[in-house]
Amino acid sequence: MFGGFFEKLKTGLTKTRDNLTDKMNEVFNLAVTIDEDLYEELEEILITSDIGVNTSVEIIERLRTRIREEKINEVSEVRPCLKSVITDMLREGKKEESDDSNKKNVLLIIGVNGAGKTTSIGKISAQYKAQGKKVLLAAADTFRAAAIDQLEVWSQRAAVDIVKHQEGSDPAAVVFDAISAAKARNVDVLICDTAGRLHNKKNLMDELSKINRIIDREYPEANKETLLVLDGTTGQNAVMQAKQFKEVCPVDGIILTKLDGTAKGGVVISIKQELDIPVKYIGVGEGIEDLQKFDEESFAEALF
Repeated sequence: MFGGFFEKLKTGLTKTRDNLTDKMNEVFNLAVTIDEDLYEELEEILITSDIGVNTSVEIIERLRTRIREEKINEVSEVRPCLKSVITDMLREGKKEESDDSNKKNVLLIIGVNGAGKTTSIGKISAQYKAQGKKVLLAAADTFRAAAIDQLEVWSQRAAVDIVKHQEGSDPAAVVFDAISAAKARNVDVLICDTAGRLHNKKNLMDELSKINRIIDREYPEANKETLLVLDGTTGQNAVMQAKQFKEVCPVDGIILTKLDGTAKGGVVISIKQELDIPVKYIGVGEGIEDLQKFDEESFAEALF
């Protein structure tokens, strides 16, 4: 993760950090010994920073264990220890990215409308394009006319091709045509936008199942990944949303947007811990380069 993004991440997490750090500084400055009161106060701060009750309890349990194991006696050593506990939790179960640059990729992007789905697709395609990859977009959110138009604007901005049908047409048919085009044009990354109607779970489930079947049947050689876009400003509601989407279809990773506008950045830890879904990308601004691959260490560093 390059330096400029770390600065942006630090700035983007200012509200979260102020919320978290100011309160922690107060506690650490007043604490004389590492005792039950200290643990309780830290737990309360974590909960109010939108890390969620279960995750906050788990963090404090691990902190206690580590302090005991490492025989830490100084209050000043608790903060770095806490940072290290959080970094380890975010890293757990992380799979190493396979470096098969010749493999074709299909990204299926899901998420409710308004979470930043289209914008994220645009930014990711621009990044792949900058790496010299050939990218194709599939406008399979045919439910909303604006979705197709917005995606087209982003395709022009990122200078990548798009496959689209009329509003109201079958999303699976769009994906089918996009796969044919991807094969014909030797595309490296096919990114499919999908409808985000969680209030009608049955329809969404049927739609995503059909799209998945078509990808598996028509493009079995491609590496398929389903990424869920969540709005960071919604805090614990984002965790609830992810749980609902997980019921509807398998989710391989999270794209967490709008972290720059919220004090609820702690939700990253909650998502990882409660859902065991890795956060793949985080967004801390409007610019194309402001959505970047998630790096646990940089995040913990910027948070503290």
